[in-house]
Amino acid sequence: MSHLKSGIDANGRASSPEGATELYHVTFMASKTPTALGQAQRWGRIEVFPSAVAAIAGHAALRCYGITGMAARGLRDGVAELLRRENVDRGVEVAEVEGGLSIDVYVILQYGMRILEVAHNLQESVKFEVERSVNVPVVQVNVNVQGVREERS
Repeated sequence: MSHLKSGIDANGRASSPEGATELYHVTFMASKTPTALGQAQRWGRIEVFPSAVAAIAGHAALRCYGITGMAARGLRDGVAELLRRENVDRGVEVAEVEGGLSIDVYVILQYGMRILEVAHNLQESVKFEVERSVNVPVVQVNVNVQGVREERS
């Protein structure tokens, strides 16, 4: 797959050489993020919203050992808000940077875990899942540990 710069014609369609794949952006008013990732192919186009990429990253993070849950971005009165499974995309920020995607993940760790080991495992897992699912390179995964939680039996 080649990532070519946007060649959008007057009608908003992506133009590319025969058989080539092209990465482009489409502006949507309903989205929190103003653009969706898209690829023009011979049979049509594929659009992936940043919130969908955030959900993929959030679910990958929740499957990592040592992660108690996702946290909302920012702290409320110095306390991290633990998100429910259906809102994991709120704990992830996705931005397009030169060469691919930059992903910020906000998590709450399990008490007693080695933070660096869990964070490194989380970075690898999120990078792998997003690249496998969306087929766009992930340049960086930034892990923000918003809190530590003790599991109760």
